[in-house]
Amino acid sequence: MFSRLLIANRGEIACRVIRTARRLGVHTIAVYSDADVGARHVRLADEAWRLGPAAPRDSYLSIERVLCVARDAAADAIHPGYGFLSENAAFAAACVAADIGFVGPTAAAMAAMGSKSAAKQVMQRAGVPVLPGYHGDDQSRERLRREALALGFPLLIKPSGGGGGKGMQIVAGEAGLDGALDAALRLAASAFADSSLLLERYLPAPRHVEVQILCDTHGRALHLHTRDCSVQRRHQKLIEEAPAPDLGADTRARLHGAALTAAATVDYVGAGTVEFLCDGDAFWFLEMNTRLQVEHGVTERLFDIDLVEWQLRIAAGEALPFAQPELLPRGHAIEARICAEDPRACFAPCGGRLDHVRWPAESADLRVDAGFDGGDEVPSEYDSLLGKLIAGGGGRREAILALRRGLDSLRIAGVETNAAWLAAALASPAFAEAAPTTRFVEDLSGALSAVRGPDADDLSLAAAVFALDLGVPAPAERSPWAAGDGFRINLAPLRTLQLLVDGAARRVTATPAGSGLRLATDLGNRLVTIAADGAGPTLDAAIDGVRRKRDWFRAGDRLWLWRGAERLQFDLDDPRRATQLAPIQEGELITRLPGTIAAVLVAAGERVEAGATLVVVEAMKMEHAVRAPRAGLVVRVHYAPGDRVVEGAVLVDFADPDPDPDSAQAPD
Repeated sequence: MFSRLLIANRGEIACRVIRTARRLGVHTIAVYSDADVGARHVRLADEAWRLGPAAPRDSYLSIERVLCVARDAAADAIHPGYGFLSENAAFAAACVAADIGFVGPTAAAMAAMGSKSAAKQVMQRAGVPVLPGYHGDDQSRERLRREALALGFPLLIKPSGGGGGKGMQIVAGEAGLDGALDAALRLAASAFADSSLLLERYLPAPRHVEVQILCDTHGRALHLHTRDCSVQRRHQKLIEEAPAPDLGADTRARLHGAALTAAATVDYVGAGTVEFLCDGDAFWFLEMNTRLQVEHGVTERLFDIDLVEWQLRIAAGEALPFAQPELLPRGHAIEARICAEDPRACFAPCGGRLDHVRWPAESADLRVDAGFDGGDEVPSEYDSLLGKLIAGGGGRREAILALRRGLDSLRIAGVETNAAWLAAALASPAFAEAAPTTRFVEDLSGALSAVRGPDADDLSLAAAVFALDLGVPAPAERSPWAAGDGFRINLAPLRTLQLLVDGAARRVTATPAGSGLRLATDLGNRLVTIAADGAGPTLDAAIDGVRRKRDWFRAGDRLWLWRGAERLQFDLDDPRRATQLAPIQEGELITRLPGTIAAVLVAAGERVEAGATLVVVEAMKMEHAVRAPRAGLVVRVHYAPGDRVVEGAVLVDFADPDPDPDSAQAPD
């Protein structure tokens, strides 16, 4: 076994690898960029070394920097995690050349499967079913266009060297083909340093099923059954489960066989995953991930096996001690990815400071793979994954209920998350009573993203927190002139508060009433009494004599209350701050996240239609289109491709168009 392991990654997967390595007695070495100086994986590791600036190409994607740190830190092995360099054949080869163990397959196997186009050709020759499409070497624009028209619509354009759904474009018809090719080429070149594309038939509602494999250097190759990963947004998974439900025994056996054929074809070693699209009993090879998958935890739960441990043992030359008949799945497991993103804004990722994080307690039926803690910063340079909850049970229904309980006790404040959406998805009949397809998010996202506003009890609790200044440390010396207790001469104290909830203002008046507060709101009047010790993590209050409990967290003039997995945010509206806040001007279009300008599609003086894409910003591994809010005139473009922009930066000055002079009637 290795003695000093460098984890060439960050976030949740780095923390996950550290946990297993520490259990095995292996010294762990973390690496970090300037954006991750205080990150959780840095705090957990036995030691941590700086890689470079925040930009991935200068840190986590730099083979030279990673190997330099590995040599200086005397690492005898490198675990690449997932993403970044994990499927980079040149990196695997460089590790071997530097006499540092690489925890993963050989560079040759990685190269064979690294190009989606080449991999499909290899699989086709091996007899594994492949979707119709174009995987050729001729990447001229004319050839791609001709092949697309011959294949027909709808079709899917993919970066050949890509992964994680990045750069994929669904094209419904010829009108959208050129724009989709442009976007796919741009992202392929920037994210994967490989601008080659492949085209394939688009299946509108397939299932995404994959097979976990494990192969050692002694000739033993095993499959660990199936996973279903069909619940996705932007071709990136949100909920995964094992085994894949509602598959016939014959289909399942053929999938297992196809995955082992794929592994044997490239002499695979280590843990890997072969992915398929399924439609009924038919399936087609999608790709092979030559690394650990994000969703590996559900398979671990099913077989009571640590895949990271076996990655390390196989890389150290050990043989697998079990045979295929011994690998019998037990029960069912489901995983939810907790991401910093806003489902109500098309799952747009959100960066920023995590004011408060409380992960659920681990138990016999729930595991937590956390990548962040309270006080951490979610950088805009990387993906939005915060952590994962993995639940298990004797059957699918029990696993779903265990995961819902975990989501109901998760507490994250400071950035938007998808926790409430995930809980709603698990509770929906479309998931709980059926095997979902890849259309699940598209078909149900609107309904699942709907948020119930605060009721009278929620509003009363929030107002009571602010009226009583709960959660605010008392100063050592307090001037009577700074008191906010609503004191009035010869009258009962009265406080008037205005709370902002989802952009709507709620006016509340609070007066003392016995040991509580009488609150008058536009949703009704309530008498609220806070228990003497009820202002901890859980607010314990009596509302009109009925006891209520809500988890809560306050940061200054912002308060969060939770109803299960659903989070409500209240802001204390202070009119004294109004003049300090510079409003965004009517004609300014801004970016909501810091990032890099990927494309500028307009110029000053250009007239555009409503919805036209003006600028494309790349942030958190995604492209974000800034579109015209209405038909108008581009007055000025402030940035060029490649420029870095901060959150709130004004990208374009936009105005209503001048009347077309050609349409004006000439004077008499």
